[in-house]
Amino acid sequence: MSDMAGAEEAAADGSAARWGRRAWELLERVRARAPLVQCITNFVSMDLMANVLLAAGASPAMVHSLREIDDFTPRADSLCVNIGTLSDGWLPSMRAAAAAAARSSRPWILDPVAVSASEFRMEACLGLVALWPTVIRGNPSEIIALTSACRVHDSKGVDSFHESLDAVESAKSLAQRSGAIVAVSGATDFITDGQQVVAAQNGVAMMQKITATGCAVTALIAAFVAVEPSNPLEATSCALSIFGLAGELGMEMANGPASLRVHIIDTLHGLSEYTVASRVKISLVS
Repeated sequence: MSDMAGAEEAAADGSAARWGRRAWELLERVRARAPLVQCITNFVSMDLMANVLLAAGASPAMVHSLREIDDFTPRADSLCVNIGTLSDGWLPSMRAAAAAAARSSRPWILDPVAVSASEFRMEACLGLVALWPTVIRGNPSEIIALTSACRVHDSKGVDSFHESLDAVESAKSLAQRSGAIVAVSGATDFITDGQQVVAAQNGVAMMQKITATGCAVTALIAAFVAVEPSNPLEATSCALSIFGLAGELGMEMANGPASLRVHIIDTLHGLSEYTVASRVKISLVS
């Protein structure tokens, strides 16, 4: 091995070790502080989101009534807004909560589920992006559509027609325009602040066969950003990697999607320092 190749390998090993330590540090912080995460989310995902947050050590609150926003949102440590089952009745609550979080200097995360499915969804998401989310997480097709403010008319609900790499440039553009960290979920997750791009490569394909895993990881991001609001890029990257790692370890015991769902929750609850430090796969792309 040449000296240069050896130096590059050592640098890569050092970076991997740093990310491993960072991921464990943030998971420990979530467990110690139990951040209160307000979730305004869809009916399909509430159960899994709440259980993932609890397993990680956070405290979930599924509070969506407009009459509670002024009292509750400023007291939460972070806010997660997910438009999966969007309705006229819930949209004002989403807008009010996002505005309240911003006024209270609380981080808030937007999940633009199936943004291309209707003009109603697109208009709602564009309005929410204008309220300065801290993080936006979506699948590749959602991020491409939201960036262009143009619906993908042959889209299939929440499914993506693109690979995560296809959406990196769109994610960078959206991050620059919105001021948010933008995360693109896929076989490899890409996270960007508009300049830097980080890749998180944990996870298994079977996770796509469980409804609301994307919603759940957005909630986990909200918990991590709550305990590290000064560096949402790193917090988001670590949350995505740890959730994917829970999927990898859970798959070793699972027989299919239903048992994997249970094992993800159990594994997330029991993750150890050694496992996190040695198995998270996060790297700086650019």
